[in-house]
Amino acid sequence: MSTPTTERETIAVLDFGSQYSQLILRRVREAHVYAEMLPWDSSPEELDRLDPRGIILSGGPNSVYDDGAPYLTRHVLERGVPILGICYGMQLFAHQLGGRVAQAAQREYGLAQIQVDRPEAPLFRGLPVRQSVWMSHGDRIDALPPGFAPLAHSGNSPLAAIADESRQLYGLQFHPEVVHTEHGRAILERFCRGICGCQAEWTPGSFIDESIARIRETVGDGRVICGVSGGVDSTVVAALVQRAVGDQLTAIYVNTGLMRKNESQETMARFRDQMGLNVVYADATETFLEALQGVEDPERKRMIIGKTFIDVFEQEARGLGQVDFLAQGTLYPDVIESASSHRSAVKIKTHHNVGGLPEDMRMQLIEPLRYLFKDEVREVGVALGLPEEMVYRPPYPGPGLAVRIIGEITHERVATLQEADAIVRAEIEAAGLGREIWQYFAVLTPLLSVGVMGDSRTYANVVAIRAVTSEDGMTADWARIPYEVLARMSSRIVNEVPGVNRVVYDISSKPPATIEWE
Repeated sequence: MSTPTTERETIAVLDFGSQYSQLILRRVREAHVYAEMLPWDSSPEELDRLDPRGIILSGGPNSVYDDGAPYLTRHVLERGVPILGICYGMQLFAHQLGGRVAQAAQREYGLAQIQVDRPEAPLFRGLPVRQSVWMSHGDRIDALPPGFAPLAHSGNSPLAAIADESRQLYGLQFHPEVVHTEHGRAILERFCRGICGCQAEWTPGSFIDESIARIRETVGDGRVICGVSGGVDSTVVAALVQRAVGDQLTAIYVNTGLMRKNESQETMARFRDQMGLNVVYADATETFLEALQGVEDPERKRMIIGKTFIDVFEQEARGLGQVDFLAQGTLYPDVIESASSHRSAVKIKTHHNVGGLPEDMRMQLIEPLRYLFKDEVREVGVALGLPEEMVYRPPYPGPGLAVRIIGEITHERVATLQEADAIVRAEIEAAGLGREIWQYFAVLTPLLSVGVMGDSRTYANVVAIRAVTSEDGMTADWARIPYEVLARMSSRIVNEVPGVNRVVYDISSKPPATIEWE
């Protein structure tokens, strides 16, 4: 997972607006080849920065005949490197090189079967001649451009894959990056490593070595601070910087009072005892809860927590004297999502653990993870030897339990949710489901329900359990937790958590729901 340089073997992914563009990057990297996304209209200079061994054109929602539709710039074709067009990307170069694209008589969405007509072709060599693939298109190629030949067809797409092997131009009507395309990873690997000649050099070990060397060169004799939460992103950043510059790093842990049960104590123990990290502990519980008093709107909660965090963090940073660098855990999805839909990903979204830092802090940012996805960060964490409970901790929102308490935040309501959430986490882990489920937690709803305990009627809180499976959080499905595990959770919460008499399980997927309840 080495950081990209002009010498690094790289695949450039040009984004034409597909919902699957990030998946292309992930699949290429799973083949241990570095890939980076650029907008479809990137300049020659932007591509020169990457000096790509190959280019992949993503799909997109447009027809090549739409007014203002993205097009394939001439300098991309003239770079002389292999190009793979996916769906709209294939239709683009077919259209611009003299072929004909037309609306399909029958649109093709979802699973389809293709027949590989040239199994000896580099994209399909060694793969079955019949394959299940994922289609998502309304247009199709009716006539090939000069020099192209068909490689595969489906029932509705006579040209499901095409190639001009003399110019190393390849096209797929289906989406190899989607998990439903059974040999999609293999097809992309054949393009990146076979056709483009990239080596399998994108590894956690190489990323660690190069990151440490780069941090040392950047920091020199300077001092670095890093906000740490106990999550994998900030922990990996702190570990990398610590290995690079040692005691020149001071980490700051802010206890907002909105953490999970015993989390602050356990996290500080891991930082100090297992990692040997120089960490400042700031208990700002009362500051946060006072700022949130009477606030119910979730967006206002986020804004208040963000501002309060900045104030506390800045105060702790000032107490350290002269500090030259701020290390934070910006990830590649943050970079991509912060870019406009038409331009390069140059604006970095501020990391949720720090928020919008004041300009007068005047520290230079160090963002060693800014080209990594979450799963790659976990791989680096494992390679660094970090505690497993930190590396595989379920993702946790920056505002903490504030977005899992619907309504007003009080000491009592925080304590109620902490106890219920601890039971959910304990039972999931005891059942051995912690790695299968991406996120699992309890939510304190604003509802009160009638119940019966012993011989008395109760009027008490309703707790919801939320558990989802996901790869990256962009989409998620509710986890099919065994009934006996759900039953234990419900029984324990009702019997062990004062003020709760009813437990419900959320079976909503994302979309249409979100993962959090705020």
